[in-house]
Amino acid sequence: MKANSSDRGRHDQVPREPASGRLRALLVLAAVAVTISIVATISIVAPASAQSLRQGISAVNRKDYQRASQIFIPLAERGNPAAQTYLGFLFETGRGVPQNYTEAAMWYRRAAEQGDSLAQYSLGLLYDRAQGVPRDIVEASKWLNLSVAAAPARARDARQRIRDAVTSKMSRGEIAQARLRALEWAPVREH
Repeated sequence: MKANSSDRGRHDQVPREPASGRLRALLVLAAVAVTISIVATISIVAPASAQSLRQGISAVNRKDYQRASQIFIPLAERGNPAAQTYLGFLFETGRGVPQNYTEAAMWYRRAAEQGDSLAQYSLGLLYDRAQGVPRDIVEASKWLNLSVAAAPARARDARQRIRDAVTSKMSRGEIAQARLRALEWAPVREH
């Protein structure tokens, strides 16, 4: 189809906006740069968090609990379940931080809800001893059951003995209730 001369004249009269083409190109470049920046940040931050967790564990092993707590607090606040468990331990025992069972229970719970079996075990013990939480034998048994199910082989027998000792203080109804709670439980990641 051939365009007549009157059509060409109308197209020639439409002003072109070269700035909008440049703006679009700049926006695409900016989006690419932001994407690259985010990917680079994630790849740098993830190993840094792991390295910081290792540094915190190393500080605990050196008995430098003050330093360990300084490392674990920001990691725990960002949802790292291992850091939350270590921080719960520090608050429970008063190492590097003032002893505070309520704070310990809070950190253990955050990690336990994410599926950390050591935190589940520790939280179960706190419920059994009424430290930082009200005494609740059913809740104690629930967390201890979950902990045994997810325990590494080397810790399973010891955790079973503790769970069984707690269970021996319970009625059949309480045992059934604790098992039902454990069966209904599912881990939830914070971030």
